[in-house]
Amino acid sequence: MTAGHTRGGTTGVLLAAGAGTRYGQPKILAQRGLWLDTAVAALRRGGCDRVLVVLGAATPPLPSGAEAVFAPHWAAGVSESLRAGLRAAAEDPDAAFAVVHLVDLPDVGSRVVARVLDAATRSPHGLARACFGDRPGHPVVVARRHWHAASESAVGDSGAREYLRERDSLVLRVPCGDLATGADRDHPTGLDRAPD
Repeated sequence: MTAGHTRGGTTGVLLAAGAGTRYGQPKILAQRGLWLDTAVAALRRGGCDRVLVVLGAATPPLPSGAEAVFAPHWAAGVSESLRAGLRAAAEDPDAAFAVVHLVDLPDVGSRVVARVLDAATRSPHGLARACFGDRPGHPVVVARRHWHAASESAVGDSGAREYLRERDSLVLRVPCGDLATGADRDHPTGLDRAPD
C-alpha cells in the first residue's frame, strides 16, 4: 500500500435488482441461484468483509454471509441500485472501500476481485476497475470518499459510468482477461460458473 494509505473495511455491493427482461427472468434467479452464489463467493473470497446484495424484482433467499438491501426504485435503472448499495455500505463507519459487482458475470471469480481490490488499495485515488482486453468491466472498486459523488452523478442505467469517465485518469485499469471473459449474460446460454 502507498504510504499513509490503509485499507480499512471492504464491502461488496452486488447489484442484482433488475428484472432481466432479455434473459427471461431476474438474473438473481438464473441457474437456480448459481449466479448469485458464485458472485457472493467471489466477493467474500476476494477480500470483502461484508457482502450486500441489492434486491428489487426478486427477493430470493441469500447465501450465508450475504445481507439484503432493497432498492425501492430499482425499476428506474441500475443507478438506483447503486445508490441503495452505497448508502447501506456507508452505514458502516469502518467501511473504506466498496467493491461494486454485477450478478450476471458468472465467470468473474475471486481472483479478479482480489486483483482489482489490491490495485485500488495501492492507488492514491482509490479507484480501480477490471478490464478484459480493451473493455472496461466489473468489479469496480471505489474508495469511500467517492461514494456520495458517484451516487449523485448516477442516472438511469449508467451506474457510476459517468463519474468514472470524468475521472478517467484517476481510475486504475486492472487487466483481468487472463482470469475471466467479464462478459455479461443477457440470454440463458454460456458459461455459468467462475473458474476459481
